[in-house]
Amino acid sequence: MSEIEDAANLVLNLCLERKLKVATAESCTGGLIAAALTEIAGSSAVFDRSFVTYSNEAKMDLLGVEEATLQAYGAVSEETAREMAEGAVAHSLADLAVSVTGIAGPTGATPGKPVGLVWFGLATKGAATKTLHHVFEGDRASVRRSALRTALSLLAEGANQP
Repeated sequence: MSEIEDAANLVLNLCLERKLKVATAESCTGGLIAAALTEIAGSSAVFDRSFVTYSNEAKMDLLGVEEATLQAYGAVSEETAREMAEGAVAHSLADLAVSVTGIAGPTGATPGKPVGLVWFGLATKGAATKTLHHVFEGDRASVRRSALRTALSLLAEGANQP
């Protein structure tokens, strides 16, 4: 098994043990997290749905991200990642959701937001939403794979909380 398969298996097994449902809210990963989870037989026992919200309109329509948030902070921000994760829980049957929004490159950098910047959100019913960011090195594919690994790690962390 690959590192990604191992990480996805860990998430699914932890969620199965704790009877948790999972959702994803993805922008720059374009569904990679959902694909990694659903690649594994039996994932339907815990995986509810994925929101691939590449555009700002999709983030607002499907996840309830506020237009004011996008205008004030941009799509690649802590605030947007938080609202995406919380929206995924609110608009699904999930107990736990991860969000990913970033600049995979090779273009798209703005002042203060370099290529490789990815914000993550982890929302869990009944708990405060966690956010974090990384600036990943490498080409577009490398940034997306790094974001996938980090998102799976966050889901495992969330599923392992008491």
